[in-house]
Amino acid sequence: MGRLFWKFFLCILLAQVTATIGIGGTFWLKSRAAQQARAQEIDTSPPAQMAIEAATATLEAGGSKALRQFIGKLERMRVMAVDKQGRELMGRPVQPAVLAKARALLAQDQPRPVVREVTGGDGVRYLLFLPYSEHFRSAETTAARATLNAMSMAGERMPPAPRMDGPGQQTGMNKPPRLDSPYRTFIPIIAATVASLLFAFLLAWYFSRPIRDLRAAFEAASGGDLAPRFQAAARRGDELTDLGRDFDRMTGRLRCLMDSQTRLLHDVSHELRSPLARLQAAIGLAHQQPDKLAASMERIERESVRMDKLVGELLTLSRLEAGAVNPLNEDFCIADLLHDIVEDARFEAQADGRQIGITVSADADIASATVNGQPELLGRAVENVVRNAIKHSPDAGVVSVVLSRHDAGRQVHVTVLDHGPGVAEADLLTIFEPFFRASTTQKSTDGHGLGLAIAQHVLKGHGGAIVARNRSSGGLCVEISLPSRQPA
Repeated sequence: MGRLFWKFFLCILLAQVTATIGIGGTFWLKSRAAQQARAQEIDTSPPAQMAIEAATATLEAGGSKALRQFIGKLERMRVMAVDKQGRELMGRPVQPAVLAKARALLAQDQPRPVVREVTGGDGVRYLLFLPYSEHFRSAETTAARATLNAMSMAGERMPPAPRMDGPGQQTGMNKPPRLDSPYRTFIPIIAATVASLLFAFLLAWYFSRPIRDLRAAFEAASGGDLAPRFQAAARRGDELTDLGRDFDRMTGRLRCLMDSQTRLLHDVSHELRSPLARLQAAIGLAHQQPDKLAASMERIERESVRMDKLVGELLTLSRLEAGAVNPLNEDFCIADLLHDIVEDARFEAQADGRQIGITVSADADIASATVNGQPELLGRAVENVVRNAIKHSPDAGVVSVVLSRHDAGRQVHVTVLDHGPGVAEADLLTIFEPFFRASTTQKSTDGHGLGLAIAQHVLKGHGGAIVARNRSSGGLCVEISLPSRQPA
């Protein structure tokens, strides 16, 4: 068990114990107040009545001395005998409130009096009553027996049973409430404490276990192990489970980024190795055959330009992946941008005997549709797709660029169609990765496989998308979608 478990456990246990003590203390104070209030009452139970009857008979027969002996034999029933000066026969203190209630009860017409004023055989007059005692209920049987014995010694007969006005009701009698024993008071507190311990343990274990698992996952991730660990914990369905799933997604993303960086480093090394080898070969040829210096310098210049282009594309891709682009704050006409790109591409395509054309849908608003973003980046992305289509088209082939509107004018689509060899179905999802080369272009040295990757990052940054599919008539279809703004 870790430190967090014990913190949870002790905090929950402290809260439970505090609540138990608070509730128990409240009931104890309430019971204590009730006991103090009852302590100022006069006992009117049948045993108390019998005790008063016995004390009366004893006082009348034997005087104060006999009454003192009688009271001394009663262990728990405190029969009080108070004279006119307020002094108690046994020298015990008498509460003024109890004495006042006894005198008030004496003034009432009691069918079976429990408070009596009796003159003894020695001429002394005493007020006899029995205050309510906390131990009365537990000693009721013993007191009754002692009273009967005292009455037998005094030669008195036992008083008749009190009259019952109804089922379970006694006339003129107030039956004192039955008090629980201390054991019955402490048993619920002990049971509540044990239950608190159990629930505190279970709750602390419930919270600390996934946190320990998460800590172990962080330690494994710091060592390079990025495998998912919380997929099977979905049945818990709480925030800690969501945290575990987020951790799995984070490690999955990190694993993809690390794999991507490793693959990118490998591909960059491979792409740079070929032009560097050709540069070294051209330099060696220039040294060995000075008469071919011009051809060697031309080769060196061409390879230098190719390496410069590769480095530029890598920097652009790196900036796009890092999100280091300017805010999208310019509205421009997508149709005008597309016409400029097609015109530039047509000049290059005619040199190789290929043709390129643009088709605009019949929608009247498509020519005025605007897109918010950076026209230079978007133009470069579309140009990469168009140049890629021209490069893979056969001699005298035709490349078509179609501009259309979709989704009630909220989307514009730019579709680039060619008649080349197409792409294998298994490669359609990977052609937008850096340095990807289709199986039909593995031997080509023209290009580095970064154009479509750059285009995908640019379009994602503008809220668009790019997809590719093979045409049924042959060739590749690349479709670009962008959010559009319609003129007011």
